[in-house]
Amino acid sequence: MASAAADVSAIANTLGIERFAVMGHSGGGSHALASGALLSERVLGAVSISGLAPYGAQGLDWFAGMGPAGAGELRAAAGGRAALMRHLTNTEFDPALFTPADHAALAGAWHWLGVIAGRATQGGLGGMVDDDLAYVAPWGFDPSEISAPVLIVQGSQDRIAPRSHGTWLAHQIRSAELWLRPDDGHISVLSSAEAAMDWLRERNSALSEPQPVP
Repeated sequence: MASAAADVSAIANTLGIERFAVMGHSGGGSHALASGALLSERVLGAVSISGLAPYGAQGLDWFAGMGPAGAGELRAAAGGRAALMRHLTNTEFDPALFTPADHAALAGAWHWLGVIAGRATQGGLGGMVDDDLAYVAPWGFDPSEISAPVLIVQGSQDRIAPRSHGTWLAHQIRSAELWLRPDDGHISVLSSAEAAMDWLRERNSALSEPQPVP
């Protein structure tokens, strides 16, 4: 997870942006937190939506609340790359991972998300494998090190990243605010993304200052 911060820094340098905010969904939430922890002089704020807590987090039953298919995939990842590859090549996607609200979102405004997710695996499972292995490996940073404003957004019905993960993260990060969306799952919670952007701007007026354009 920590390596993502260097990538974010390089992209910002190329675009001529000195300071910035970060927001990520699902696995991207952990990468956003990595930037907040390791690029503290540049990151003005961070939002994690539907993110997981670190594997083995103290005081958290990490698999509790996950759907059986998702938990099985991550348990396989904990067994290593070969075990995970065997699992992925011998199982099919379980629609029950998503709530009815998630399926409605994927049939509507977030249809494009399902399309690009499918395209991402057309060349093989390597990217999915790398992501799953990262979820169950040490992050390389401590979330409590983040000093910038942080917003944790979690759907209470999420079967992939349960609400307990968001609650744990919010308790660890002193600068964090937690939004629990009682009726949302892993995808439908993205309806809060625009409000999360507004939250970032309200928390730091520097976000509204003009940035260099390449």
